[in-house]
Amino acid sequence: MSSVKRVVVKVGSSTLSENSELSSERLDQLVHDLTKLKHRGSEVVLVTSGAIVAGTRQLGFNQRPGTIPELQAAAAVGQIQLMQAYQSRLQQYGQIPAMALLTQEDFTNRQRYVHISDTLLTLLRLGAIPIINENDTVTVDEIKVGDNDTLAAYVTNLIDAYLLIILSDQKGFYTADPRTDTDAKLINVVPKIDDTIRVSAGNSNTDEGTGGMITKLLAAEIVTGSGGLMVLADGSEKNILNRIMDGEAIGSLFLPQKRISSRQRWIAYSRPPKGQVFVDEGAHHALLNHGGSLLPCGVREITGKFEFGDTISCRDQNDREFARGLVNYSTQEAQQIIGKNTHEIEKVLGYRHYDEIIHRDNLVLIT
Repeated sequence: MSSVKRVVVKVGSSTLSENSELSSERLDQLVHDLTKLKHRGSEVVLVTSGAIVAGTRQLGFNQRPGTIPELQAAAAVGQIQLMQAYQSRLQQYGQIPAMALLTQEDFTNRQRYVHISDTLLTLLRLGAIPIINENDTVTVDEIKVGDNDTLAAYVTNLIDAYLLIILSDQKGFYTADPRTDTDAKLINVVPKIDDTIRVSAGNSNTDEGTGGMITKLLAAEIVTGSGGLMVLADGSEKNILNRIMDGEAIGSLFLPQKRISSRQRWIAYSRPPKGQVFVDEGAHHALLNHGGSLLPCGVREITGKFEFGDTISCRDQNDREFARGLVNYSTQEAQQIIGKNTHEIEKVLGYRHYDEIIHRDNLVLIT
């Protein structure tokens, strides 16, 4: 870990709060840890939840709001308080905080993706600590799911960081929910995420946030599938970040798979698939073993609604996802040409812009 020079740290609402309010003590501890990371030569980006928690009491709510407009109002008020809390503490250590509020569209759109990457990398080069949150005030779907775990994974890929540390209210990843199952055991190392690991993720069960183990596992799939490391650990532990960086066996370590390029990470893991293509055995073999393109003749079925350039998921005969790619045809067009040979495309559509459903240069295998 000591060789890792760029780190993304994600902290959840339950780690930052106590009795449904931001905890000064926990914020002090987190900022102290972040500063020590900087002093050891690491570039650090913080992805933080907590805006809704911070704004809830200020607006007179006794518990987490129950409607989307109320959640968005709490986020609008709380984001200011949250950033003030970070700014005042970081400045005591001579650190420069920078704020970025992002949405899914910032990752879906390639141009915006590149611009945000350039901005964050510039901030790191200039010695700042970017602090990132979901723009909850203007988004709806992201408030409903544990997206800041996913957001942190997106940011890890965006800035080409090798390590994501997620600080949680749990000691790590367990074989079952330790709050309800006394036989649950901590998994210290996860070599690869398989169906057994997915079953262990269970459901979200925190009052302060929207992220549970399912979203943390999704984050791990994104980071490790891109070739990076992820650690899930208890955010209440003293000096947790630097202990992880020193190589202490604490929390759960998710090991990397094959490292893929920045563009491949964007295709595979920064854009939720808009549809699915189910391929036959021949196409599956060609894509996996020969670096082939996905031709219409190899597609059995299509689901979803997509347009040219959207990301779609490729699935085998057992409904297992094995690749993602940028599609060359819309749903309506693709439905008409599946099962056809390439030379038949123009006869069916009246034109043939591309020979492939997905060209091999725009296709990424999912390990």
